[in-house]
Amino acid sequence: MSPRNTVGRMAVAVVATATFTGVTAPVTMSVAAAEQRVFDTFYDYDGSLPLSSYAPGDVLKTRTVPYHVVNVVTPLQAVQVLYRSTDALGRPIANVTSILRPPNAQPGKVLSYQSVYDSLNPDDSPSRAIAGNAPIGQWTPSGRNFNLGGTMVSGEVAMFGPMLAAGYTVVIPDTEGPDADFAAGPEYGMLTLDSLRAARAVPETGIAADAKVALMGYSGGAIATNWAAILAPEYAPDVNDDLIGAAQGGVMVNPASNLRYANGSLGWGGVVGMAIVGIARAYDVDFTPYLNDYGREIMARMQDASIANAIAQYPGLTWQQMTKPEFADPNSVPEFVDVVNKINMGTAPIPTIPMFIAQAANGILNGTLPGGPGTGPGDGVMVAGDVAALATRYCNAGLSIQYDQYDTIEHMIGGALWLPGALQWLIDRFNGAPAPSNCGNFATGNSLAPQQPAASDNPAPASATGS
Repeated sequence: MSPRNTVGRMAVAVVATATFTGVTAPVTMSVAAAEQRVFDTFYDYDGSLPLSSYAPGDVLKTRTVPYHVVNVVTPLQAVQVLYRSTDALGRPIANVTSILRPPNAQPGKVLSYQSVYDSLNPDDSPSRAIAGNAPIGQWTPSGRNFNLGGTMVSGEVAMFGPMLAAGYTVVIPDTEGPDADFAAGPEYGMLTLDSLRAARAVPETGIAADAKVALMGYSGGAIATNWAAILAPEYAPDVNDDLIGAAQGGVMVNPASNLRYANGSLGWGGVVGMAIVGIARAYDVDFTPYLNDYGREIMARMQDASIANAIAQYPGLTWQQMTKPEFADPNSVPEFVDVVNKINMGTAPIPTIPMFIAQAANGILNGTLPGGPGTGPGDGVMVAGDVAALATRYCNAGLSIQYDQYDTIEHMIGGALWLPGALQWLIDRFNGAPAPSNCGNFATGNSLAPQQPAASDNPAPASATGS
């Protein structure tokens, strides 16, 4: 077990601790809540060799479990694999993926489905929900959030179920890793690619060595989907050779732009706070010196929150409410600028595969007003102009891109509208049909240039550290 994961597991105690990068707030959790936690040693690497001695994608453990929906057993079996991967800072980690092989499986067709589980709690991972270990209806380790994360994962069978029924093997990685590094895009991508390597290496999955693979994900799943496509040519060329396309919607392209847009949103303000916790965790950044007392309180509360604990529960939350006055401009925080530039898809390498990309653009329905110049409308949390700009960038690089924008609906309804088109687009790719393109027929979108540090007379606090 990695030191980071050990710390996470030790947080489960009768007296729990909610910590935000060095600021500790003791909270009380009942004995009953502590006893209800599910411990599963399958997630712990316990081999005799250093984890670093394994290559990315190497298999560390396997098991077969019944597939569960809201912790209820179904006849479907899932092969789960603990495999070696890489975190946001390039360190080796052990992660889990789940492979669903239907009775009518076609060995040459694999769908990598990236979940939308969006959580800072490792217990909300897809693999735990699939194994029936999701602590639904229990308090999180900090005792501050009621756990509903596994419910969302169970409902996602509606997203990939049609492909499973048609005979496609479905691979579902824990895209946020063992510590739930929410919003850390490049880490999501590496975990997804190594998941496919591991799935192919386990005979029980029945995946052919030359199987064709497609990527699919919406919202948080789109973060993993697109970053996997971005990183595949260099990080996993063996996987990239087999990729035939990616279908994604509700895409977070440039997180700094998302912050400007959703800052103060009635529905999505809390999720922005979750993302700040997630990137701080993934990149070992201490934002505490920039926070005021209220900011520390909010960040501590979100340490193990899922999206179910944040959406619409912090109406109107802003960066400025959480930070000291001299850091009201996020770009005055050097660590923030550094990290958001690392996870900006718009300045990352160009993928090599065709894509279906969709984006809703009426976030007013969620209480998010259109942003100012250079931001514009979005779906409540994702910025439509950024997604269009990403699609334009890929078009200009010669990729076949189908970009659809839904101007009258918001993020969640956008997922329902995206799904049928995504499924048909994926089936067409597996059947060898040429990928469609509407390049040149949509707006070019916003600038995706890197963030620049704000000029400030206030030096960064001496205790602030970066990655």
